[in-house]
Amino acid sequence: MSDDLPELRTIKYPRHPGISFGVCEAFSEAAEVCLARHHKPPRTVFSIQCCGDTSKRGLTWKSPNQTAQRAWNNRDDATRDAAYIISLAVVEKELDLVALSRAETRTGADYYVGTPDAADLEEAFRLEVSGVDQGDVAVIKKRHREKERQVLQGDSSLPAYASVVGFRDASVLLSLVQGT
Repeated sequence: MSDDLPELRTIKYPRHPGISFGVCEAFSEAAEVCLARHHKPPRTVFSIQCCGDTSKRGLTWKSPNQTAQRAWNNRDDATRDAAYIISLAVVEKELDLVALSRAETRTGADYYVGTPDAADLEEAFRLEVSGVDQGDVAVIKKRHREKERQVLQGDSSLPAYASVVGFRDASVLLSLVQGT
């Protein structure tokens, strides 16, 4: 469906120059493990709040096998890496931006995103991402405020977005951070 999020295993080079095939596969597998904790495949509908607008977007995924579940048995790592790929899918669908590069330490962000034809990172936005496995909307909003503060404290003058993925609630909160 045109209203759905892009399939996670398509969030990679060449459309997303900052995501290699291997990174895409790993993050997508982590997302399937995280989604399987709370939802049933083949499709989960996410509630997305993006820069003041709210939408519902389906995400098609498959059940992880036992090897994937064992490989992603560290809940914190799986939740973090799964949040990266789902946030990038939301950024692409809602903002028409793609991953250009992984961000450096202390920039207050995880990725640089920009238009597909961006010439360099000077035209990019920073994207700070977090995931919440068990929390409700109050926990997701609290984490989102923390991520907004982190972006503001980063060593970068580029504008930034903050994104938090809630796996239990199947929700994403994405905002342009003011003051950057």
